[in-house]
Amino acid sequence: MRVALVDYDSGNLHSAEKAVQLMGREVGAEVVVTSDPEAVRRADRIILPGDGAFPACRAALDAVPGMVEVLQDRVIGGGVPFLGICVGMQMLADVGHEYRETPGLGWIGGQIVAIDAPGLKVPHMGWNDLTVRQPHPVLNGVATGDHAYFVHSWQFRVTDPAHLLAVADYGGPVTAVVGRDNIVGTQFHPEKSQAVGLRIIGNFLRWTV
Repeated sequence: MRVALVDYDSGNLHSAEKAVQLMGREVGAEVVVTSDPEAVRRADRIILPGDGAFPACRAALDAVPGMVEVLQDRVIGGGVPFLGICVGMQMLADVGHEYRETPGLGWIGGQIVAIDAPGLKVPHMGWNDLTVRQPHPVLNGVATGDHAYFVHSWQFRVTDPAHLLAVADYGGPVTAVVGRDNIVGTQFHPEKSQAVGLRIIGNFLRWTV
């Protein structure tokens, strides 16, 4: 199994690479950090991280020649299992509203909107409990009350409730996991979420769509 961790200068690649390699050893996965669209095309699993502002991440992804086209071809056209992390998850949406309106990939209907948490500090930063809304293979063994590590000021407002897999509570429900078909995304950082995060990464690597 080949796992491509997409490098477009907008993700916490070192931590993510270590976590994916750790879990990948259990399933015999070869993990490559790459900015080469052809390496992504050959992958059996694709992971898109993302840190920072939505418009900057989208611009950085667009700046890698051929990358968006290969992602579209392999994930939407080819059904390759895909995991988006943090802003990599947010870019699944139709549009982001951070600083300015920016188109997303449009793979899961919805918008990226500011967290509305009166009386609480934004960004939403630190450990928070998950509430599982929908069963999903990538969440096998993850239960309501398990902790994950978040760092974000904007959240994914999903159009179809069936695509909302888990939430956290921060002045109200905040989207934590989205998914449909061969696509899943986590707002939190699984690579920083200790046992729960490693379980999610392991589940993703074992996921048969």
